[in-house]
Amino acid sequence: MRRHRAEKREITPDPKYNSELVARLVHEIMERGKKSTAQGIVYGAFDEIKKKKKDMDPLEVFIQALENAKPRLEVKSRRVGGATYQVPIEIQQERQVCLAMKWITTYSQGRKGIPMQKALAAELLDAFDNTGSAVKKKDDTHKMAQANKAFAHYRW
Repeated sequence: MRRHRAEKREITPDPKYNSELVARLVHEIMERGKKSTAQGIVYGAFDEIKKKKKDMDPLEVFIQALENAKPRLEVKSRRVGGATYQVPIEIQQERQVCLAMKWITTYSQGRKGIPMQKALAAELLDAFDNTGSAVKKKDDTHKMAQANKAFAHYRW
């Protein structure tokens, strides 16, 4: 039996927007410990959003984009008597945010040929408008969970 569950560390809010969510996005984008580069990318993307959506605060756009990309259900593999079933389960709030950020950053990195700040801004704006790859991924995850609803009784 395992002894301890790892306790959650407190994240210090980012300096510019004083938001923990923005700080988590910076951490998600950061590679090899280069935090200032990651901050430059995120703040640059927020400036791009400000240019495109003049009437809205980029932080509100970001929060709404996250909300639109958050999955409510996912499937987990569960072995029962030699067969593997995809069992739909509800996702905890913390993991929903984590998955949405991961998908947004992954798909913005996948946009080749444009700088990362513009790619991130474009992906956030797409998620804000309920289009784009991250929202499509959420819809696919929900469809998968819906299709396997028959195995919900194997939930643990």
